[in-house]
Amino acid sequence: MLQRPINPHPYDRHIIVITLYGIKNCDTVKKARKWLDERDISYQFHDVRVDGLTREMLAHWFEAVGWETVLNKRGTTWRKLAPATQDNVSEATVAELLLEYPAMIKRPVLDIDGAITIGFNADNYTLIFDL
Repeated sequence: MLQRPINPHPYDRHIIVITLYGIKNCDTVKKARKWLDERDISYQFHDVRVDGLTREMLAHWFEAVGWETVLNKRGTTWRKLAPATQDNVSEATVAELLLEYPAMIKRPVLDIDGAITIGFNADNYTLIFDL
């Protein structure tokens, strides 16, 4: 999902807040952090296991990109769930599941002043940051 480019005017007083959500030892999160660091892009890192999640955060992500995009069904945590649990995941139940198992969030989640991008793709990040 492409977002608007980030290229503020140097005299713009609006401070852009960039937060990268993920798990510190996730390989994809490491790639995203390295990409941001190599380009001197300032961001806050929020480890969803250590720093936690809220229903409000998840609700914002779901509204921005859809709960199906946020839920990672490819990971080992998902595969370890009982089939009955997997079969009954819905918009009404997914937040509770992700709060209990934050590793099931597709990573990383890039939040730029409320604009949400899920996953890491170098070409997409280049477009987002207008580089």
